[in-house]
Amino acid sequence: MALTGRFVLVALAGAVALLLFPSGLTAMWAALLLVAAAAADLALAASIRQLRLERRVPGSVRLTESCTSELLVANNGRRRLSAQVRDGWQPSAGALDPAQRLDVPPGERRLVPVRLVPRRRGDLHTAHVTVRSVGPMGLAARQLTLPLPGRLRVLPPFHSKRHLPSKLRRLRELDGKAAVQIRGAGTEFDSLRDYVHGDDVRSIDWRATARRQAVVVRTWRPERDRRVILVLDTSRTAAARIDDEPRLDTGIEAALLLAALAERGGDRVDFLAFDRRARATVKSAGKGNMLHQLVNAMAPLEPELIEADWSQIPGQLDAISSHRSLVVLLTALDSGSAEESLLPTLARLTAEHVVVVASVRDPLLDELRTARGTASETFRASAAERALLDRAALTAQIKQLGAEVVDATPHELPPALADLYIRLKAAGRL
Repeated sequence: MALTGRFVLVALAGAVALLLFPSGLTAMWAALLLVAAAAADLALAASIRQLRLERRVPGSVRLTESCTSELLVANNGRRRLSAQVRDGWQPSAGALDPAQRLDVPPGERRLVPVRLVPRRRGDLHTAHVTVRSVGPMGLAARQLTLPLPGRLRVLPPFHSKRHLPSKLRRLRELDGKAAVQIRGAGTEFDSLRDYVHGDDVRSIDWRATARRQAVVVRTWRPERDRRVILVLDTSRTAAARIDDEPRLDTGIEAALLLAALAERGGDRVDFLAFDRRARATVKSAGKGNMLHQLVNAMAPLEPELIEADWSQIPGQLDAISSHRSLVVLLTALDSGSAEESLLPTLARLTAEHVVVVASVRDPLLDELRTARGTASETFRASAAERALLDRAALTAQIKQLGAEVVDATPHELPPALADLYIRLKAAGRL
């Protein structure tokens, strides 16, 4: 039996009366009447075991957006239910009103909406619902926790989607779908047109020129149906927070933008989340399905506090595709782990694929290197300068191995990686 606040106050008053008048019959009768009233109130409270509960939870919601989880409470008993219902969502689900008052007549049912504003990406759970049925006098209540599991998948927010329209316009220009025709871009034949001053003479089609008695050139378009493989590092370095965002989340944003752009550009996109084993994989799907599969695969990803084993990546890539592909490694440019494992693997990858290493740079390093007003600031500036020099040296080694490097701050990384993809496509390197 759960005692309400009103009953507790009356019980305390009765206890004080018994202490002040230990031999008084009035205090004794008051206590007995109080206990009897509480017992009667408890007996008249609606039975919780005769309730039928159902849960309705949306399949998924994007981070920073809100949704509503609904509880359907049906009163199958003979007494009116006056209760307080508490839904047991975990704190990161951001339930705004988990506890609500409820009044359900016998044979009827009521809907209890619980508004959720999730605070983190991934799968959020609730395991139970607690119901406290209060008697008609409000002196006593019965309480029971009922198992009622539920799950809400919180998808990545995909803030970088705002860059997609401008990047798609550039792709259409390369494809000849806009007013601008990029001369000499790509390696797939598109069409013939009259020669214009400034055209590359190597593009002249001499047979068509002889037939038409006018100089005719071939136009080209970027290759389609190429393979883009995104590899997201989920090792310990992905747990670092840069500019108040985990490195893993920034990598997810960059991967989503590039995947959406590449799919619209006619290429096939595969995704692999990896540290020492594959944490998530998404293979090329039908048109329009890729982004949905990607956000669902990325949603539950969390950094693993282990070192990445890059030596397994060539085998993983061979299992995905045996053809030459654009391989994008979203990882950290830390001198220690990268030099031991990443660099030896890059030498093998660049021999078979076009490789891009994309990494998040901490903007705080650029701020610290310029502040030298005190001794402490000077030491911090020296450490920041050392970190940037190590990063630059590692970048130079990666480029010497034939890979491209995109090193940018969290907000700049997704569009910078998309720009590099467009440049590679325009140069016919895919």
